[in-house]
Amino acid sequence: MQIIRFADLCAQGLARGKRVFIRADLNVPFDDHGRISEDTRIRASVPAIQMALDAGAAVMVTSHLGRPTEGAFKPEDSLAPVAKRLAELLGREVPLVADWVGGVSVAAGQVVMLENCRVNVGEKKNSEALAKQMAALCDIYVNDAFGTAHRAEGTTYGIAQFASVACAGPLLSAEIDAISKALAAPKRPLAAIVAGSKVSTKLTILQALARNVDQLIVGGGIANTFMLAAGLKIGKSLAEPDLVGEAKAVIEAMKARDAEVPIPTDVVCAKTFSADAVATVKPATEVADDDLILDIGPDTAARLATQLKAAGTIVWNGPMGVFEFTAFENGTKVVAHAIATSSAFSIAGGGDTLAAIAKYGIEKDIGYISTGGGAFLEVLEGKTLPAFEILMKRAQA
Repeated sequence: MQIIRFADLCAQGLARGKRVFIRADLNVPFDDHGRISEDTRIRASVPAIQMALDAGAAVMVTSHLGRPTEGAFKPEDSLAPVAKRLAELLGREVPLVADWVGGVSVAAGQVVMLENCRVNVGEKKNSEALAKQMAALCDIYVNDAFGTAHRAEGTTYGIAQFASVACAGPLLSAEIDAISKALAAPKRPLAAIVAGSKVSTKLTILQALARNVDQLIVGGGIANTFMLAAGLKIGKSLAEPDLVGEAKAVIEAMKARDAEVPIPTDVVCAKTFSADAVATVKPATEVADDDLILDIGPDTAARLATQLKAAGTIVWNGPMGVFEFTAFENGTKVVAHAIATSSAFSIAGGGDTLAAIAKYGIEKDIGYISTGGGAFLEVLEGKTLPAFEILMKRAQA
């Protein structure tokens, strides 16, 4: 993917004294007391900002936070807590600037945070007038927000059209490189794990991957629907019977390519959905009418682990079962450790996947952990993300 990289501009001394506008993804969660409860995205934004400061640029950083109403700023929409945390991480003051579209005062070697960009009228609809105003604020536009790369908004697309230079920050560049390595030119066999509660939310992903991967491993409620498609009973487990036909089509598409969708041969069942429910391992052919399937069984997990350890590339999105409950975490745990110990290049994304990676302490053993949820899923679908599209166009200009 041909793009201009901010790291290259800095290395060539082209950012010195320039006004640099960085679109980061600082949309972090807060607890009931209004405190940041998890700061991964803020920490991930630091390299691009530090790179710009080290290069002698005048740095502006902005992000969306939550779902504010355009033109109607409220205190809870403010990036103030984020600016405070960023200041701690950078070891320097990070002033917060409100009403910044008309102009920003920042000196070379300084950094300011521009208040919640989604409060600006026209941001979500990618207003050309707004985009031109924002582009006028800077000499170099840097997109470092993969989490919003699937949205064509003012600060993710429009400004990149009109800025003198539009490039990718280190975080976005790393995402592009990892995605290209995993999907554009993967080392075979290519295994993809797609799990979650519903086939309907990931049907297009399953269909797209069925045309490319060597193994398509399904988990969670999605696996239950595929079990139905394979003629197995699933009791009262979460599934989508109306999508059995689509699941069968995915299975057949894989077979036509001498590839497979491994169907569980054993499962872990319970009578109720609760952390203290009694877990029972059963052959997949012996699920009772009142059973809930809450995890894949140990034999299935071991078989998948063997396949994953032999893979060349692994794409992982979603846990194999209800891993939040100790009695039903084995499938996810075994698969997670298999990915961690495999020699394959692995890329993982999605909230539940990141939670599983954190739970099992394998962060350092995953080839690349994607910071984007919806953006990561759209890439798996084979879509060209708007932010990628405009950066590629600008690189060719």
